[in-house]
Amino acid sequence: MKTLICTTPGSLEYKKGEKPVLQKGHAIIKVKRIGICGTDLHAFEGTQPYFDYPRILGHELSGELIEFDDAPGFNIGEQVTFIPYFNCGTCIACRSEKPNCCVNIKVCGVHIDGGMVEYLSVPSYSLVHGGSLSYDELALVEPLAIGAHGISRAYVQSGEFVLVIGAGPIGLGVMEFARIAGARVIAMDVNASRLEFCKVHLKIDHVINAADANVSEELRTITGGDMPAVVIDATGSLKAINNAFQYMAHGARFVLIGLQKGDLSFSHPEFHKREATLMSSRNATRKDFEHVIACMKNGLVDPKTYITHKVGFSKVKREFGSWLKPETGVIKAMVSLDE
Repeated sequence: MKTLICTTPGSLEYKKGEKPVLQKGHAIIKVKRIGICGTDLHAFEGTQPYFDYPRILGHELSGELIEFDDAPGFNIGEQVTFIPYFNCGTCIACRSEKPNCCVNIKVCGVHIDGGMVEYLSVPSYSLVHGGSLSYDELALVEPLAIGAHGISRAYVQSGEFVLVIGAGPIGLGVMEFARIAGARVIAMDVNASRLEFCKVHLKIDHVINAADANVSEELRTITGGDMPAVVIDATGSLKAINNAFQYMAHGARFVLIGLQKGDLSFSHPEFHKREATLMSSRNATRKDFEHVIACMKNGLVDPKTYITHKVGFSKVKREFGSWLKPETGVIKAMVSLDE
């Protein structure tokens, strides 16, 4: 089968690989769609933590189930996606029903080779029914589940102001699920076109361009002087994260979904007097996947909104580098293997 390997930062190469053979407790998916994630882009540019080269990228996938062992309730030929965070089942996180932050986690396309292949073997326990959703829609479940998990971690309440920093695909998903939870969403970015996308497609009432605004002043105006009850970073930018500590209301929760390599720095007295809560949000759970799928089926989320670029598998190497450039206007690039 054909594979696409990130051999070193900035370099992708097509190579022939062995089609997987069915193993005990595993399933084989014929890959149909691959969503390009920020993790893939960061790996390509050499800035992704927990990453080694060479690596086959890709974890936002959908496809046809062609073989399986020990997957009760599934059928050959059905459309599926899967939860790409493979957990050990025995560590303290797994025993606490937090497999998304398993001590020994292996994330597909990050710690182990991923889905830029024609056929992929995955643990049967990771399979997720696609039902009536299309392959495009199914490939968007995972990134949207990241946002849904962040909102769950933040325990967002109806009527609260939620500031989402970063209007990339993950941030947009955070905004969607904050809205579904009844929050009043504030979108912040430095990219004017992405903020326009938030207003037009997601109907976000409040947007702030951090590049040319007094952010704290605007937030006070929007929130009636209170500041946001929840601040969520979806940028992975150290500067953005450190700046965001000043945007919290007293009693606020600050959730880090974006990931960067450096150390955080903030004023302890300012943080302490707010009795603020700082937490991370890693990956997602099956509950989050099910919530996303239910929202799609009920029309609360239109996943097709996010797909701005489509490309065949044979053209990914040529196009991939362009998706790092803001001027290309990429929200979500979707790779098709229906060639």
